Amino acid sequence: MNFERADRSTDPIKPAPKPSPAKIWLKAIELTARIEAEPVRLFADIVDDWAAKQPGRPALVSERETLSYAALSARINQYARWALANGIGPGATVALMMPSRPDYLAAWLGISRVGGVVALINTNLVGASLAHCINVARPAHVILSGALREAYAGAASLMSGTPRVWTCDDGDLDAALAATDPHALAPAERPDVTISDRALLIYTSGTTGLPKAASISHRRILNWGGWFAGLTGAGADDRLYDCLPVYHSVGGIVAPCSMLRAGGTAVLAERFSARQFWHDIVRHDCTLVQYIGELCRYLLAAPPSELDRAHRLRLACGNGLRGDVWEAFQARFAIPQVLEFYAATEGNFSLYNVEGRVGSIGRVPSLLAHRFPADIIRLDADQRAPLRGGDGLCVPCARGEVGEAVGRIGKADDGGGRFEGYTDAAETEKKILRDVFAKGDAWFRTGDLMRQDEQGFFYFVDRVGDTFRWKGENVATSEVNEAILRCPGVLEASTYGVAVPCSDGRAGMAALVVSEAFDLATLSAALARGLPAYAQPVALRITSSLEATETFKQKKQQLMREAFDPAIVHEPLYIRDAATGAYRVLDRDLHARIVAGEVRL
Repeated sequence: MNFERADRSTDPIKPAPKPSPAKIWLKAIELTARIEAEPVRLFADIVDDWAAKQPGRPALVSERETLSYAALSARINQYARWALANGIGPGATVALMMPSRPDYLAAWLGISRVGGVVALINTNLVGASLAHCINVARPAHVILSGALREAYAGAASLMSGTPRVWTCDDGDLDAALAATDPHALAPAERPDVTISDRALLIYTSGTTGLPKAASISHRRILNWGGWFAGLTGAGADDRLYDCLPVYHSVGGIVAPCSMLRAGGTAVLAERFSARQFWHDIVRHDCTLVQYIGELCRYLLAAPPSELDRAHRLRLACGNGLRGDVWEAFQARFAIPQVLEFYAATEGNFSLYNVEGRVGSIGRVPSLLAHRFPADIIRLDADQRAPLRGGDGLCVPCARGEVGEAVGRIGKADDGGGRFEGYTDAAETEKKILRDVFAKGDAWFRTGDLMRQDEQGFFYFVDRVGDTFRWKGENVATSEVNEAILRCPGVLEASTYGVAVPCSDGRAGMAALVVSEAFDLATLSAALARGLPAYAQPVALRITSSLEATETFKQKKQQLMREAFDPAIVHEPLYIRDAATGAYRVLDRDLHARIVAGEVRL
């Protein structure tokens, strides 16, 4: 594939004093202020503007290809015309399965420009999980990387439809695009598409069940790009390193679109590598980096290198950075500023820690409190349902008290944030809590436990319900449990997340009741075929029975507390070998090494 190559600028970036929090917020407001006033201006139009101003500046860079702003604009137009030629107009869906690369952005920007909806499919999925995500989207077309043909073929028999598959990487899609006009679309070629229309489907586990497809409008993409460009103070000379998955909202939308909004450059890596990370940062002369907390911990655990401080990073932006890792990470790698934030793909409010308060996920500044009201409500003892007072309304948490974070639903200009929901109306309704602080009001349930200090800073505590977060991914216990129960010899199973020393999030663990036909190697092989690596249980417990309530709901709290400590659990325990995927016996010596951080899970 022939792309225009763009040489990177070598102009030095002069260090500037950090602006005040008020100025940071005002910059973000400035970059998002006109979105509502220009309802037919989409994100691709921003790329076109920069292509006219600085055509040769690199917009997106990877090992595979580099696209200047002019080349990106042209590529977007080719995807748009390809979509129109194949009947992909307003509301039609295309599933996108492609590794992280510049063409990934060009694809969804071009297809959505003419009204198509692009479902961003997790490239790690296999089997039933992959088929489920395709079925939810109901695409008429699938764009498939050649490297993912086998995974797609393995799930095809479980798919409810037969979409047309287009292969990239020297496939039929490349030939079709090469024959397509790259010049700007004429007004007559552009269907009526507004910022309120759906542009993307991004999958999220939520709190229960299989992945749900969150509806992402053009408005949301414009807001994400503008807010993060403003809050990071990004400019045309900035280069951001992004090694997060592009099928997620942060790695695929927030990070690259913040750079494209500012006229800067996004450097895309196909995957995170602790060994390669600083080489890439230095080689590409990056000034910004997008992180998740686990990434920072991995970097701290790596041996010291002469590249640790040989970079010009001025800011690290991300979420999930634990307080005990934060200061060590910032000090070792000499990063002047950390911008921690909180957001959910489908959520209706965000928090930003522009002050750099260690351990906090941010707060809503007073000048925006009327637009994005957020609060924390008390839950019952099992942290399942909201507590209500005698008036039938929810009870707000006191400062320092842990509860579920909620955001008021409405319009940004009438004292609330929009909630765009999922493709499934029933799933959308599950996330809405009504009659919260006044009769008739509606609030979005985040599914996250938080507390708030006296200064208004929020702190993340844990997830509500049966979803746990591991390796930067949300994992639904029901999906894992179903995969386990399909294995021969498994009679009953209970899956849950457990805390692991020296690790972020919670690792998957399963307690199993088995028959004589059960075999560990068979289980390991079956889970490898049916689940992505991050969702496969790290630990197993073989037990004689599982407790359940009178309504047949599994009791997991005791299992979660006991976790996989052989000093507490007097039943067979096994741990998954990260390298081979095989389960081996977990004894006290091995457990001690895990607790000490000597063994990585």
